[in-house]
Amino acid sequence: MNHYIMIRRLRGPAILLLIGGVWLLHATGVIDHPWHWFWPFLLILLGVLMLAERMVLTAGGGYPQGPYPGQPGTGTIDPQSTTGVPLHDSGNNSEGGQS
Repeated sequence: MNHYIMIRRLRGPAILLLIGGVWLLHATGVIDHPWHWFWPFLLILLGVLMLAERMVLTAGGGYPQGPYPGQPGTGTIDPQSTTGVPLHDSGNNSEGGQS
């Protein structure tokens, strides 16, 4: 598995662990106001994950190949087009709709 995809898939579980950790500290009486601790840690966590993604992209030479959900630039691009607009499959429909 590509490291970029792995880091992207770790976002949700990392945020859930952060929520659980902050509220566990609140339940044990270590911190008084969990919201005052949660949002700065959330911003730090998201920043660290974004830096890790950026490092993997620069080390790996760009976005991974192959279709996966959320991949930038998915779709077929017309090679003669300078706008980069994806082609649409009109099939044999004379009205131009998708088949």
